[in-house]
Amino acid sequence: MEEKKLEFAVFCIENIAAQLKKDGQAVFEDLTEKSNLLYGYILPNYEILHTQGKEYIVEDIIELMREDGLCA
Repeated sequence: MEEKKLEFAVFCIENIAAQLKKDGQAVFEDLTEKSNLLYGYILPNYEILHTQGKEYIVEDIIELMREDGLCA
């Protein structure tokens, strides 16, 4: 199960980076160092989020990033 969560985290980071036209490392830092979105939202909600489509997942997380002031 942990391997699937890791793959999902990578999927989220890569797709958010592509959407925001940012480097994956910068997105990872946004989600871990500048906020707690990876460990406080994405991974704990894996069971629900991974059943959604890519667009929904990416937009949902980007909206949370906006609320945290991490992107415009």
